Amino acid sequence: MLEYKPENKIDLEQERKDILNAFKGLLRALKNRTREDTSLIRKAFDMALDAHKDMRRKSGEPYIYHPITVARICAEEMGLGATAVVCALIHDTVEDTHITLEDIEDLFGPRVRLIIDGLTKIPEVFDENASIQAENFRKMILTISDDLRVVLIKLADRLHNMRTLGSMRVDKQLKIASETKFLYAPLAHRLGLYSIKTELEDLSMMYCEPKIYSEIETKLKSTADVRNRFIRRFMSPIRETLLHEGYIFDIKARTKSISSIWRKMQTKDIPFEEVFDVFAIRIIVETPVELEKPDCWRIYSIVTDFYQPSPDRLRDWVSTPRANGYESLHTTVMSPQGRWVEVQIRSKRMDEIAEIGLAAHYKYKESKGEDSKLDRWIAEIRDLLDNPEASALEFVNDFKLNLFNDEIYVFTPRGELRVLPIGSTILDFAYDIHSDIGNTCIGAKVNNRLMPLSYQLKNGDQLEIITSSKQKPNEEWLKFVVSARAKQKIKSSLNEERKLIAMDGKEILERKFKQFNVRMSSENINFLEKYFNAHSATELYFRIAKGKVNLSKLRELEVVAGSIQLIKKDLQKKKKSNEDEKIVGIDTNADTILIGDDFKGFDYQMAKCCNPIPGDKVFGFITITDGIKIHRNNCPNAVHLMSKYAYRCIKARWKSNKLVERVAAIKIVGIDQIGLVNKLTEIISNQNNVNMKSISFETDDGIFEGHIKVMVYDTEHLEQLTGKFEEIDGVQRVTRWDSETGEVIE
Repeated sequence: MLEYKPENKIDLEQERKDILNAFKGLLRALKNRTREDTSLIRKAFDMALDAHKDMRRKSGEPYIYHPITVARICAEEMGLGATAVVCALIHDTVEDTHITLEDIEDLFGPRVRLIIDGLTKIPEVFDENASIQAENFRKMILTISDDLRVVLIKLADRLHNMRTLGSMRVDKQLKIASETKFLYAPLAHRLGLYSIKTELEDLSMMYCEPKIYSEIETKLKSTADVRNRFIRRFMSPIRETLLHEGYIFDIKARTKSISSIWRKMQTKDIPFEEVFDVFAIRIIVETPVELEKPDCWRIYSIVTDFYQPSPDRLRDWVSTPRANGYESLHTTVMSPQGRWVEVQIRSKRMDEIAEIGLAAHYKYKESKGEDSKLDRWIAEIRDLLDNPEASALEFVNDFKLNLFNDEIYVFTPRGELRVLPIGSTILDFAYDIHSDIGNTCIGAKVNNRLMPLSYQLKNGDQLEIITSSKQKPNEEWLKFVVSARAKQKIKSSLNEERKLIAMDGKEILERKFKQFNVRMSSENINFLEKYFNAHSATELYFRIAKGKVNLSKLRELEVVAGSIQLIKKDLQKKKKSNEDEKIVGIDTNADTILIGDDFKGFDYQMAKCCNPIPGDKVFGFITITDGIKIHRNNCPNAVHLMSKYAYRCIKARWKSNKLVERVAAIKIVGIDQIGLVNKLTEIISNQNNVNMKSISFETDDGIFEGHIKVMVYDTEHLEQLTGKFEEIDGVQRVTRWDSETGEVIE
């Protein structure tokens, strides 16, 4: 938000009319509202309009458009009711204006206050090593067990911010887009908000990878007509049969999202033209709930009467819905043109849940009073919140584990179904049953065969957990588990054990203090925490008990009236070492590193994880011990750094007049031919005068794959080289690649 000062005079009367029209559009979007609902929404709109009357967004438009649009997303795209719309309209008033939570409660009641409190950012300043955004995210999730609408409104808020991100500075765009990709898109997925998750991912990619996004978008548009003709021909016999059978249905063709296509291209290491599932066909049938399953299978039978199905690609989420509530029957069939086509079959109710996910479940729960999947997920969130000692970043990391993309289905000895993240082990299953069973688990019988704790579960496994009263968790267990619940329970158990050991350490220190006539005071403990670099008193006591702290060093300290202090020269030395650990004097919002020039006397170097070269879009990251590292904007670590440590990211650009050779890695794929390597090395050494660092080739069934590291000046220099490689007969694809991760760089 920005105080906007336009050069030209604004037509305030027209602006007022436009705002009222936007509000009327919101009311039209909220179906089945009562007169009381309309009155409450009008009251919220009037409050927001007055509170934000002098505020404008960075685009220049009145700020009130933002809460109106967020409220409309809640009503139109999530199917939420009047309470959510009221909260969306006033969601920024407490944070940005004079209105307080008490005012909200007086006008709208305690439920609306609770939701607004969850949506309000935390105003205090946090420790410099903690991400403020992580704290805000944690606070939002704290309210999830009280009211899911907090998270749904926050997602609507984030979606509108992403839709209007174009008016922000480039560095802000990258930070917000990275944070969205890291936290909010997975959260939307976990809540089953498929369309919102897809849009968030695409918008994030549009700002993080603009060139690739534009290329894929152009290719999708250019192939749209061919795709549509193919779909019409493919569906014609199926449509006729369904009509003949008397079904009421709708057929939609869903094009794969740009971000999803790019993920497939990276994962499979293939070009756009080789992504076979660019689209999927969806058959939505209107049928009563009791006939949904048989009707879906009957339609599946009709589809496979015309086209041969792939047995490996049948997904039955009608019998066993996914953890986020998704229900559908997926099959992939071969068309007469020799092309695989994915067909999704579902009822109208299933389609609504697929589009708005747990928002639909939430609405259902309000009226019907039951939703085991939602209750189960909220119970998992409560488990995560049971650990008050976890830092915000640790909480966010554990919470992300709960946003898994894929699940497996396993069974208890009595046949009860349990849904776990893919990659789960026996320990994950044990903790899913009960904390005590997890803490005492020594193994399990999987399908009547004895298996160790680290055994990875497979779909359909049946488990019987074996426990022992002598067993207890250890640090190694954290490597065996993938579910957030199991990780949190193991950490809690280890912390309890640490506290018991720390009590012994405290007794040892008390005896030592007595020996040196030192008081057991909080000031003296705080002093020793800093002196021995311990993060807390508990850690200090734990290290003392384990013999990791040399208490004989207490002799080097002065004791004055029962208080300990460093000798003056040691104090100066310690102060200097502490200062060396911090990089001060840098304003990450205003400063820009000009690569090639000195930057305020600080060292900076190219990050080895992505080896940026001049021409790449880059940013600086302030590390704790190694100065500033320069990363590419599309570095594999960029999303993680920008979303979790945005306050340590700094703008950077290249100084164009200084040519320095840097390493770039190239991957070449093609058909093996005699003399091919000679042609490549000739181009490198003779035609472009480029120094080669390394070269390696492998051939498999006539297909070769080569990896070359060369020294180039910038991206233009590199593109000249790769362009000449592409002209060689037999070479099919030349890409820049990351030598650390093996991923293709575009």
